[in-house]
Amino acid sequence: MAADTIADDPRPYHVYLAWFGPGMVKVGITAQARGSARLLEQGAVCFSWLGLGPLMAARRTEELLRAALRVPDRIPYAEKRAVRAALPETAADRAREVTELYERAVTLPAWPESLVREPLRVVDHVGVFGLGGLPVAVGQVSELVAGGAVGGELAAAAGPDLHLATGGGVVVLDTRLMTGWGLVPAAAGELTVPTRQFKEAAGVQDGLF
Repeated sequence: MAADTIADDPRPYHVYLAWFGPGMVKVGITAQARGSARLLEQGAVCFSWLGLGPLMAARRTEELLRAALRVPDRIPYAEKRAVRAALPETAADRAREVTELYERAVTLPAWPESLVREPLRVVDHVGVFGLGGLPVAVGQVSELVAGGAVGGELAAAAGPDLHLATGGGVVVLDTRLMTGWGLVPAAAGELTVPTRQFKEAAGVQDGLF
């Protein structure tokens, strides 16, 4: 992540558009040396690079796009999880919002001269994450507790989230909850930890098109 990087960081940075589901597009930056690792970590269903240049130029471009296109630089994981089982079936449909925003973005004035525009090339992660035909999740694990267990077959993995088919249906386990807990064999389909339903999925972003 670039947020904690010193301003005179000499490394080149990518500016990108990432799509997580209908109406969920964000802009961000990541060091070129990291490749697409940041997008995989965030659970981006698809993305495209926008430009490449010095850190401060990338940051200025990120702010420009946030204001002009009215897209955020963060999308809560809860919103991402709620739409994964209802994604468009084709890669072309999943790429549509990124493509349309890219075409608007590259025509905006005031791009820093040191930031080189990248050609549109939408990369789709549905296959990588295993999201094709993903069953609708009944909810997510809210916490891990002593004596509780989650046992199930892995249906998909996106960012920090594991979609597990349990006896009570598919639930999402945020692996960040697992810090400090041990991994031991569990009965197939066992689910004896607190869960909660997803929040209602966010609508289409204002001013997207």
